[in-house]
This record gives sequence, C-alpha cells and structure tokens, in this order.
Amino acid sequence: MSKQVKRVAIIGTGVIGASWAALFLAKGLDVVATDISPDAEVRLRAYIDQAWPALETLGLTTGASRSRLTFTSDLPTAVSGVDLVQENGPERIDFKKALYKQLDELLPPDTLIASSSSGLTMSEIQSACERHPERCVIGHPFNPPHLIPLVEIVGGAKTSEETIQRVNGFYTALGKRTIRLNREVPGHVANRLQAALWREVVHLVSEGIVSVSDADTAVCWGPGLRWGIMGPNMLFHLGGGQGGIEHFFDQFTGPMTAWWDVLGSPTITPELREKVIAGVREEAGSRSTTELAAHRDEVLLGLLALRAKG
Repeated sequence: MSKQVKRVAIIGTGVIGASWAALFLAKGLDVVATDISPDAEVRLRAYIDQAWPALETLGLTTGASRSRLTFTSDLPTAVSGVDLVQENGPERIDFKKALYKQLDELLPPDTLIASSSSGLTMSEIQSACERHPERCVIGHPFNPPHLIPLVEIVGGAKTSEETIQRVNGFYTALGKRTIRLNREVPGHVANRLQAALWREVVHLVSEGIVSVSDADTAVCWGPGLRWGIMGPNMLFHLGGGQGGIEHFFDQFTGPMTAWWDVLGSPTITPELREKVIAGVREEAGSRSTTELAAHRDEVLLGLLALRAKG
C-alpha cells in the first residue's frame, strides 16, 4: 500500500495513451511509452508538445519535464522497473487477454496494471492472468485525460481491495476526480450517461423534431452549462427551491417519468447515419477537427480554472 508510483509505462500511444503520457510527465513522473505502430514515437512527442502549454497553464509539478519520456517498441523493456502500467490497447478482448497474460508473467506482483478500456470488463481481461490477477483494474479516463479530471475505477472479480485503494490514491494525487463502480457494467458510468443522452438526440433528429446543430445548442447552452458545475441530482435539489429534492420529487417527477415512456430507441439505418453526418458537417463548417479540439480545450481550461476556485 505504501509503494509510491514514480515510473509509469504507457502501452498504446494513440489519443488516450498520449494524453495520459502528457499528464504523467506534467506531474513529474518518469514515463516509458511503447507502441508498435510506425511513427508512433514521432506522433506521441508531437502530441505532448501540443498539450504542454495547456498543462503549463494548469500548473506543472516540480520536476515535470518532457525529457523524462522514453520510448521503445519492445514491451518487456518498456515495463521493466515500472510501478504502474496504464494500458490503452485496442478494445478487443482477445488482444487484451493475450497482453495481460504477458504482463502478468513479466511484472512483479506489486506492479499495478490499469486499463483505460471503455467497454470491456476487467473480469474478462484478468481471466488470462494466472499469477496475480488481483493487481489488475480498470482506470478509465474521459478524453482528453490530461484535461478532464474524471477517472472511473472498476475492479474485476479477482481485483483486490488493496489495488482499488492504491490506484485511487495514485489518480487522486494527480488531481483526478475518481468514482468507484461497486460492480461491473458494460460502458461503466459516464459513457452510459453520455450514450443515453445521445440516443435521445439521434431519436429527435431522426423524427425531424430538431436539427443536429440545434440539438447540440440545446445541450451545450442549456443543461450542459449547469452540468459543468453540478450533477443532475444536485441541480434537481436546487430545482426544488426551498423544499429541495423532496419538493422536486413531489412536483416534477410525475411529468418527467411520463416523458420516460416516450423516449426514443432509434435504429441507426444508413439513411439516419447520413443525416447525422450531414448535420455535423454543416455545424462544423470550415473548422477542422484540430481547430475544434483547440477551441474545446481553451474553454475547458477556463472552466477548470473557475472550478479550482470553488
């Protein structure tokens, strides 16, 4: 429990892995990254360079340096001597199980193995570990991890309580906001909430009730602004006025639960897919995904600065 995480291995340096790497470096950790994709190191270092100004704005930890990053395409070399592995491989259970079997054989028993998996369960993944499955856990971030504080911690059937506590302490020390799932569920929590909202957006668009851009406006300039401050339960507590959540239940849950009965369950046909794509392209206009991401991150930094005050 007392072992401090000072050296981290990043397996898989796509968007999520690269963002994790940037955060760990900004927090003064030594990071060794591994990926077999061509030009992976070049892309990783370019991503970190691009993310670094935002991390400087948020505040670098003493000792933070991009020079503390090393890269190797050899997995055994990458995980040698590390305290924690943050795995960001493809969402394929066959790949994950083979990888975790190898990691289980390579690593000493006190080295934590955390997966960024957004959909697979740790019980499935760790089933390939014959030696120490208890040190394997889901540590699922929200994109981009170097800016968004949320990490969902989910243990598998064989994950120990000690592992849960150690990874929670590690992420919390980085400034992350962690939630613990008491049992596994596909998609964890945040993505399920996101999926539920988008399902209704797609339904409303498919029925011709609203355009794609107006649906986005309804979310980001309405409840989305409030959700950046408080979650829906606390907001409904305020919505009940002086009577709080009790009054909210008395006055508003009747109409709201009636809406539940008519929420949509759309099927994404080729026609609906093209309708949503066309709407997104129209909303984006001439702005590239790089420009849109830069705008997102700029606003996020402002919101995070405000949240830090309160």
